[in-house]
Amino acid sequence: MSLSEIKTAARKAAFARRKPLFDTANEAQAGYLSEVLAGYRGVPLSGFMPIRTEIDPTPAMAEASAYGPVGVPVIIAEGQPLNFAAWTPDTEMVSGAFGAAVPVDPQFFEPEIVIVPLLAFTRAGARLGYGGGFYDRTLQGLRAKRPTLAIGFAFAGQEADVPLEPTDQPLDLIVTEAGVIEVG
Repeated sequence: MSLSEIKTAARKAAFARRKPLFDTANEAQAGYLSEVLAGYRGVPLSGFMPIRTEIDPTPAMAEASAYGPVGVPVIIAEGQPLNFAAWTPDTEMVSGAFGAAVPVDPQFFEPEIVIVPLLAFTRAGARLGYGGGFYDRTLQGLRAKRPTLAIGFAFAGQEADVPLEPTDQPLDLIVTEAGVIEVG
């Protein structure tokens, strides 16, 4: 089996694992993420607008927006890095690529912290995404300019083996509804 086929099978299994976790999620799922972000008040960061069965970071993003710039990813084109548009809980949003909401009038900036959605993760910081490579390209570019903290945000039950490729960018920290996992 090729690496591509292995990753496709891993994504299918990860979606199946995540669905019941999403179905039983509660309002407090972003509590630990809020605690982590409180240690970085004022540092420009990007979260994400949840799609499908992703864990919801928006309560923590809303709290962080009171202290500094918060953004959301915007897909400009396939094969390109993400751009990040400023967001607050009052930002008018429209449906963007893959159904993720994006600001109607995007004001772009570069975050120093990126909260990353995922399908599966390991305690060593490996992440399985949807396969477009957007976050890997983006993190590589941001990290070439300055230290950039990549925080994986997921349900604890999404921990699983992850097939790796040389282009995969590691997570620096993983936050779940059950706690914080230090990568190392």
